[in-house]
Amino acid sequence: MKEISIRQIKEPDFSEGFSIRNIGTLLSEKDLVQELHRHNFFFVLFLENGKGEHYIDFIDYPVDDYSVFFMRPGQVHRLTLKQGCKGYLIQFNRDFYSPKEEPVNFVLRKVSHKNHCPLSVEKFRKLLSQLSFIFEEYNQKQDHYREVIKASLEILFIELVRQSRSPKEIKNDGNQYSQNQLEEFLELLQKHIVTHKQVKQYAETMHLTTFQLNKITKETVGKSCSQLIKEQIVLEAKRNLLATTNQVNQIAFDLGSVI
Repeated sequence: MKEISIRQIKEPDFSEGFSIRNIGTLLSEKDLVQELHRHNFFFVLFLENGKGEHYIDFIDYPVDDYSVFFMRPGQVHRLTLKQGCKGYLIQFNRDFYSPKEEPVNFVLRKVSHKNHCPLSVEKFRKLLSQLSFIFEEYNQKQDHYREVIKASLEILFIELVRQSRSPKEIKNDGNQYSQNQLEEFLELLQKHIVTHKQVKQYAETMHLTTFQLNKITKETVGKSCSQLIKEQIVLEAKRNLLATTNQVNQIAFDLGSVI
């Protein structure tokens, strides 16, 4: 089965699992054009001035001023940014930033499940000051700069969650525990959908019963676990149909079916 192209950062600095780039410098001489591909890392685009096209998992998003694009590993996207755009591009993997503390880990899950977040000028400038600080730390590389960057990312993501309206489709009236468990389930789906297609497999990984996991998904998004699993299979199939030359029967065979 032909795989969707996976983009990996080749710059030497990304050997430490993190990079931040000034988009104005990156696009000083020409447009940025990336054909359909997926990443094996988190990709966060902060646009102070933006113009172009961004296509993420079969949805076209407007590329405007004061907007944020947050992509998880495994998502498929196509990006064009026109010369003259301004902002920052952050890329990091789980080896660099994978918080163990539940509150912080929950923030990362929550913020990464909303691909596009348009902001007001005031709200974006609040993020911009934090981004400028991270950029300075990354380039100066003073003592303990990695720890400073990680702490700054936590502040940045908390602020983005505050400013973002209802990330994903999670109901605001759900309790913190249920929302946290839902985000963990969605993350596991993204990682393991090719090999795990039964509710029981995810419930066991999360140390829950199938009844408990179904209750959580019903309360938070109004869908059963099986429905969410089927939706993820369909999404992965669409990704492969669009981004590879594989035939439908080959994709169906490799993805299997829900038992």
